[in-house]
Amino acid sequence: MELLVKQLGLVEYEPTWRAMQALTDARGADTPDELWLLEHPPVFTQGQAGKPEHVLQVTDIPIVPIDRGGQVTYHGPGQLVGYLMVDLSRRKLGVREFVRRIEQSLIDLLADLGITAYGKVDAPGVYVNTAGEEAKIASLGLRIRNGKSYHGLALNVAMDLTPFSYINPCGYAGLAVTQLKDLGVDSTPASLAPQLAAKINALLAQEGSASVADYALATKPATV
Repeated sequence: MELLVKQLGLVEYEPTWRAMQALTDARGADTPDELWLLEHPPVFTQGQAGKPEHVLQVTDIPIVPIDRGGQVTYHGPGQLVGYLMVDLSRRKLGVREFVRRIEQSLIDLLADLGITAYGKVDAPGVYVNTAGEEAKIASLGLRIRNGKSYHGLALNVAMDLTPFSYINPCGYAGLAVTQLKDLGVDSTPASLAPQLAAKINALLAQEGSASVADYALATKPATV
């Protein structure tokens, strides 16, 4: 059951978000799962539980309140964004297992690029150690509605990281943020998109393992 992969290029945030909602609302039992790979113009997105104090400096970059879990993050050109419209119930995947597999797809991609990365149970996302400091290189933010996901992941590839200093990324004060360019990888989001899609498809194809506790999260955003 492979994901239908769409590479959308550089697209505005809000119409893309509304399209995700519309697809999720219209899904039927046989609707294919989709992965949208894209970039956004500069935008801050604030999760449902987002606290305004995590925005440290107001700029001309728009702040869009949205319906995923988690706090504030930044999207901009040079960042590979992947949105996952997946029927978790059909795949028999619990939310935690789904998050773990998304993280693992990013960790595997980075390993292919010669970078050692890892996830954290208490702070979902993907991290690296650089110059003795932990830094976040990819973030996750999901909404699960009626057993179906939307929103997804963001991998920093080759972008202006300055706007991250205007916020507490994902609600963590002082969290360092890095990108592939600063780790010696000369790639673009478009060049990495097919590799990431292959990793995600491979991991989601594995036999699912769900639990009652996972499905208890299905009626509210996953805070990631």
